[in-house]
Amino acid sequence: MKNRIRELRVERNMTQEELAEIIGVSRQTINAIEKEKFDPSLPTAFKMAKLFEKTIEEMFIYT
Repeated sequence: MKNRIRELRVERNMTQEELAEIIGVSRQTINAIEKEKFDPSLPTAFKMAKLFEKTIEEMFIYT
């Protein structure tokens, strides 16, 4: 699944570590999501959506 997580994180001047801490996952998880090697759980996706003020559909593109 394609995603815009890196783009949204960089727009807010956040590091992977900062994003991970806010949503309660490891930095490695954020890295894997950004590299599209891992799809987040629904709770994690909803936390990201709330933080970035986006819908899940605006962040993730099903291919």
